[in-house]
Amino acid sequence: MSKGLIHHIELYVSDLKRSVEFWGWLLEELGYEVFQSWEKGQSWKLDETYIVFVQAEEKYLDIPYHRCRVGLNHLAFHASSRQHVDEITQALMSKGVKILYTDKHPFAGGDQYYAVFFEDPDRIKVELVAP
Repeated sequence: MSKGLIHHIELYVSDLKRSVEFWGWLLEELGYEVFQSWEKGQSWKLDETYIVFVQAEEKYLDIPYHRCRVGLNHLAFHASSRQHVDEITQALMSKGVKILYTDKHPFAGGDQYYAVFFEDPDRIKVELVAP
């Protein structure tokens, strides 16, 4: 194990079924495999890191997620290439996923930063970055 690497990330979601459908496809495209699954959650693992999605309790759904509040702003993943970013972008668009910063895509992060920015079903910003 490498000291300091992320062990896991756990996200509470408003609709587990919808999130599993969205994230399952994306994470498996990035090389993750299903790790754990139970009535109120599911996780995917790549090497020693896993990402967990858990259904939020009804009493906590009154205030929706917003990335500008205190807490998580976004998750960023490595792509294998610029072509990989383009392929995922096309797949996201065909699935009706909202692509962010379309006026600057794929250089919304800067002239040398090739990436696609998009939102998950709870509007968590996700980023896929080319090397």
